[in-house]
Amino acid sequence: MQTRALLTALALACFAGNSLLCRLALAAHEIDATSFVAIRLASGALVLWALARPRARDARTRSARWISAALLFGYAAPFSYAYLRLGAGMGALILFAAVQVTMLGAGILGGERPGALAWLGIALALAGLLGLTWPGKGAPDLAGMAAMALAGAAWGGYSLRGRVASGDPLVTTAASFTLSLPFAAVLFALAVPLFGAQASLRGVVLAAASGAVASGLGYSIWYAALPQLTATTAAAVQLLVPVIAAAAAVVLLGEAISLRLVVTSATILSGVGLTIRDRAVRPKLAARV
Repeated sequence: MQTRALLTALALACFAGNSLLCRLALAAHEIDATSFVAIRLASGALVLWALARPRARDARTRSARWISAALLFGYAAPFSYAYLRLGAGMGALILFAAVQVTMLGAGILGGERPGALAWLGIALALAGLLGLTWPGKGAPDLAGMAAMALAGAAWGGYSLRGRVASGDPLVTTAASFTLSLPFAAVLFALAVPLFGAQASLRGVVLAAASGAVASGLGYSIWYAALPQLTATTAAAVQLLVPVIAAAAAVVLLGEAISLRLVVTSATILSGVGLTIRDRAVRPKLAARV
């Protein structure tokens, strides 16, 4: 029990750490967003393959999927650009909400029929998102919000592919990171001539930490914890990621927490929690019939 709790807590801290490291590097202009993407994906690939290599064998060719790699890049690139305009807590909340909306929407399109509890949760989450984005004091930057929503949609798509993929998840993730590097190279070749590039040693270290530690080690720890968690518990504990990111951003980055962010965060997370709860309750009810 203690091992499971420790692994889960470490993984969630790593997930929140990605937001903090990216915002810290970009807000202080330690590195440009394009270079951050490239270094993050490259360092993540190195660490993941180092960890996955003993288990890979012939799984490398089976696990390598270009669509998954494109979705991973589609998450990492707008994620970095969004943090040029958003605070760490706000960005993590938008990312998380977009991931859940994407996965829920895909489930409905695939034939899932949410129960009354889930529809209430969906309504609450949408109301929270509307309140979050409503024009006025404390509203997030629209361009940053759109970029982070795109990142969340891509990560949701990547997660959906991961649920049906065969093979070792760590090997699959390592392959996806590796195959995302050509996409990062193309972005770098196109963006740098137009917008330039800059990178201090601190910026490079922060980007590498995001890839190697928060992504590479974080995903590895999460995969170690997952077999000990139910699907519902795994989904529910991720509700803590935006909360951790927001709290850490106040302490480490000096970000302010507005009343709008607090209220809308509580509304969105409560809505997502109800939806997760509905998914857990309905199979139990069906089993009794």
